[in-house]
Amino acid sequence: MQQLTERILAHATQLPEGAPVSAKGLLHLGNRAAVDQTLHRLAARGQLQRAGRGVYVLPVEGRFGTRPPTVEQVVSAVAAQRGEVIAPSGAAAANALGLTTQVPVRAVYLTSGRSRTFKLGKQSVELRHAPRWQLTLANRPAGEALRALAWLGPERAEEALETLKRKMPSGAFGELVAVAPQLPTWLARSVGKAAYG
Repeated sequence: MQQLTERILAHATQLPEGAPVSAKGLLHLGNRAAVDQTLHRLAARGQLQRAGRGVYVLPVEGRFGTRPPTVEQVVSAVAAQRGEVIAPSGAAAANALGLTTQVPVRAVYLTSGRSRTFKLGKQSVELRHAPRWQLTLANRPAGEALRALAWLGPERAEEALETLKRKMPSGAFGELVAVAPQLPTWLARSVGKAAYG
């Protein structure tokens, strides 16, 4: 058992910071039951941190002790590992673009996968399943604008689009206009109005 513990820790330290460790990815080191038990023990000892059901992360050693990896690192690693598209929620996007002064209290991300929640230290991170059109251009400025507009809703979209048209680089606004046919009718109409006025 000690050898399996060392091999799992050695494997975890080889991964990029924030990369999730799961039993499924460690089956080359031992049988499923042994790997599950070892992961559980490592988490109980604080050598790994449980991020969610069957998912662990290696804590980061810093000047002030250990801390969990950043939310962005873990979310990015989960997206790569599971083949999902994951992007910040519309509320976070609207705040980042200056369309609202509301600061999201919880970390919420939209995903093409199933909805779920995981913990990083004391912080809870929610992954919410979203329709495909909200994840279009996921990690591009136009995608951020798209999610912000979806969150603002039909009542505030046109006003926000005028602000975005002034603030965004023309290429990014052009990308938003180009995906308009994929959007819900209310949003496609608002984007078209802002673009061709």
